[in-house]
Amino acid sequence: MKTLTDKVVVITGAGSGIGRALALNLAGKGSRLALSDVDEAGLAETARQARAAGARDVRTDRLDVADRDAFEAYAAAVVDHFGRVNVVVNNAGVALAGDLVELEYDDIDWIIGINFWGVVHGTKAFLPHLIASGDGHVVNLSSLFGLISMPGQSMYNASKYAVRGMTEALREEMLIAGHPVGVTSVHPGGIKTAIARNSRVSAGEDQAATAKFFDEKLAKMTPEKAAAIIVRGITRNQARVLVGLDAHALHTFGKLAGSRYQDVVAKVSKKVLPPKTQVV
Repeated sequence: MKTLTDKVVVITGAGSGIGRALALNLAGKGSRLALSDVDEAGLAETARQARAAGARDVRTDRLDVADRDAFEAYAAAVVDHFGRVNVVVNNAGVALAGDLVELEYDDIDWIIGINFWGVVHGTKAFLPHLIASGDGHVVNLSSLFGLISMPGQSMYNASKYAVRGMTEALREEMLIAGHPVGVTSVHPGGIKTAIARNSRVSAGEDQAATAKFFDEKLAKMTPEKAAAIIVRGITRNQARVLVGLDAHALHTFGKLAGSRYQDVVAKVSKKVLPPKTQVV
């Protein structure tokens, strides 16, 4: 896929952050956009900006990506509206901080439902249409934490590792079958979005301190820059896209150190992560 002009692009989680930045980047390239989010106000603002930026057609829908039936109905409606789909960007995601021993099952179900099942639903629902388009591409948002693990992020790690594994296997399947569908796994590092501020945390975590640590210490790249890197990865049919110097550096460190990276991460994290709250 050398150009995204006039391509029909589906983006979940388009109400803010990377999702909105992707929509605006692609709008400037003349793409036709199917945008969804649970945040209807944010989604409406993205649509307004996308139209102003040059999008040829913009459709918006409120969508809970964890709802399988709703996603299937959404896919059918999008295909009916546009007549085809060329690119699906499964971007919607949430965060959950806390040591595994303190996490509640409801919160675990919540993050796996959105971060993993949401990607499965989006891929499964649209894949036949991508194949039929003759020029398709699946883009699944994993994370730097889908390449290396971090304490206090066990379920976020689990969801993003799962996305990576599924996406890489899907790419192999498309190559074996000879289907005209590219597949890209995206691994952003710290991006300046509201994901930490909107996250859930265990009883042992200070939500405000966790969000402040992410915003001030980890989030270095703008969503707009991240979107440009991702779009370039699509046009180059890259199997894996690392977003940010931190993603490149820590991925390389993990490869060089092998499993010993876990010992180093644990030692450093003990010194720099925000202190735990007292669980009564």
